[in-house]
Amino acid sequence: MADRYWNLKKTVVLVGMMGAGKTAVGKALAARLDVPFLDSDAEIEKAANMTIAEIFQRDGEAFFRDRETEVIDRLLDNHCAILSTGGGAFMAERNRVLISQKGVSVWLNADMDILWSRVKGKNTRPLLRTSNPYQTLRALYDARVPTYALANLTVRARTEYSIDAMAGQVQEALLGRPDVLESVE
Repeated sequence: MADRYWNLKKTVVLVGMMGAGKTAVGKALAARLDVPFLDSDAEIEKAANMTIAEIFQRDGEAFFRDRETEVIDRLLDNHCAILSTGGGAFMAERNRVLISQKGVSVWLNADMDILWSRVKGKNTRPLLRTSNPYQTLRALYDARVPTYALANLTVRARTEYSIDAMAGQVQEALLGRPDVLESVE
């Protein structure tokens, strides 16, 4: 695929749980396709000049979710790109509608073992600042999986996949959608 060029026709929105690899895989995929990488959480932090955790603490989750929708809407209006979203973004119907109208959603489907191995011991996840973070992650996982399953495409994460291999899996899935991605010789 080294001599190929890619025509991305819609923004690819990566959705899934915290720790699924949306940022890492998104950056690798954007590099493969030679398109911009965008991160809705990073854009929110930049606009607010605060971390997501600080926004949650100061203004609450509802305020954060409103800003998240505004940022996702704005980013989807940019040139085609790879967009990584926060784990809760796809839960809001308004975001799913925006994404389906302006882009294509790809669920990075990672199981609990993978997710826990990636997020345990990190203090950067405001929703996991509980007395039992594993149980909190499990409850979020159980509640969110049915909604993530509504994504346009699903790519299963595996422990043996490197970041680049996972990006390759997403690229292969996108090639099955000529309305989203095509190879240009």
